[in-house]
Amino acid sequence: MTDRATTIPTERDALDAYSITVTSVAERVLPSVASLRVGRAGRGGGAGSAVVITPDGYLVTSAHVVAQGGKASASFLDGTEYDVEVVGADPLSDLAIARALAATLEAVPIGDADKLRVGQLVVAVGNPMGFSGSVTSGVVSGLGRSLATADGNGHRRFIEDVIQTDAALNPGNSGGALADWNARLIGVNTAVAGVGLGLAVPMNATTQAILSALMRNGRVRRAYLGIAGGTRALPPAFAQKLGRRAGVEVQEVVSGSPAAGGSLRSGDIIVSVGETGVAKAGDLQRLMVEAHIGSRLTLTILRGDRLVTLEVVPVELA
Repeated sequence: MTDRATTIPTERDALDAYSITVTSVAERVLPSVASLRVGRAGRGGGAGSAVVITPDGYLVTSAHVVAQGGKASASFLDGTEYDVEVVGADPLSDLAIARALAATLEAVPIGDADKLRVGQLVVAVGNPMGFSGSVTSGVVSGLGRSLATADGNGHRRFIEDVIQTDAALNPGNSGGALADWNARLIGVNTAVAGVGLGLAVPMNATTQAILSALMRNGRVRRAYLGIAGGTRALPPAFAQKLGRRAGVEVQEVVSGSPAAGGSLRSGDIIVSVGETGVAKAGDLQRLMVEAHIGSRLTLTILRGDRLVTLEVVPVELA
């Protein structure tokens, strides 16, 4: 006679590998995702999500969620609620840091979005449409997308390498977690671009530097060259010589800018900044960091049929 206990499947047996992964990620991430309410009801307040990234109460969210300012509160799935102060926001990356006035919270480990692959499983956790603790899953639909942002002062920037996912996102998911299979935070959900099309700001070395600056200073200082540019394929001979296929073509030089002072011209193709090669506008933007403000930078450019070296001194982006 067969032992009845061995023939009845357990709950775990009934779950497939996909479900096991999603439920595991949800169990680990849900306690760290807060419903964030900013401002007072009826007075233009906002709502979204936020993710605990340090045990002493620092949360990451989207800059547009906290743009209205005012009082804020964070409530968690276990029913606890804390007052929150906005430490700093960076509209050009759509990232912000807030701090919950709590003794200790459960933080989500941060992963590296640069290691993601198209088709990889991701889990989105947030508070869409006011439904707290909602979990959706999907795959990485695309990488290297660009998302246009502005800071309110006329400065426009493209957030590069944005993650595209088909995990269902809705209003209120902004600022919530996009996690990988190991429950690591690899993105902050930022936009709903259409049915089955969600976008998330990646967690990588660049964005972690932004978060560190916000935690430290409440703002991000950026260097400014004063050009508008885009990717341009290099002629085969120069591509072989430099070991890369493209550079950043200067399409416009702002009058009176550091780029103008450094004799950059429209049509120049920037191929390296110092020893670092650049192939797209995002590569150049990532190098415009606080440390380069007021410092001489050597640019190698392709002008016509020859390589030229120029020096520029970036100023701080106002």
